[in-house]
Amino acid sequence: MRKMGKGSFIYLLPFGGLEQVDLGEVVKEIEKEFGIPVKIHNCGIDPEPFFDASRKQYHSTRILKEILNNLPPDATKAVGLVPFDLFIPILTFVFGEAQLDGKVAIVSTARLRQEYYGLPPNPRLLHRRLVKEIKHELGHTFGLVHCPLRECVMSVANNISDVDSKGITFCEGCKETLRQKLRDLHR
Repeated sequence: MRKMGKGSFIYLLPFGGLEQVDLGEVVKEIEKEFGIPVKIHNCGIDPEPFFDASRKQYHSTRILKEILNNLPPDATKAVGLVPFDLFIPILTFVFGEAQLDGKVAIVSTARLRQEYYGLPPNPRLLHRRLVKEIKHELGHTFGLVHCPLRECVMSVANNISDVDSKGITFCEGCKETLRQKLRDLHR
């Protein structure tokens, strides 16, 4: 595992469409959970080559590869934040995707928004859902797998009810695994 120097950061890479989200608050929550400073950076990736017209969705794995190819040099981890719907070929949709024990992840706000379900906007709920999914996908980048405990943020979410019902932080077991991974980064 790569050593983490003083100038190592988690990057949030917004692709736009986050007007309802206070990214400053998201940054604070991610920094508190992971103990690594967070930077917001516009990565400038054009998502259109990754659009699948037959599905009317974007291929998340292909975008992940593009994010990996465009990482800032001081990035320990990076999460692309996109406003459009994502898929991987074997699933109807994904809220996000990450490289297991890798550097990059992606989270979509499309299905995290109340508007997707024909309901009025709820910025507070969107914020909570987004923070959960960012923590979940970052957890995967640190090698964490899905947790059977519903109160854990690493619990699998197959629909928006699953996102809402899982916890916003890691259970003790996942937290200990994460602590070990973070200690390894500092060596």
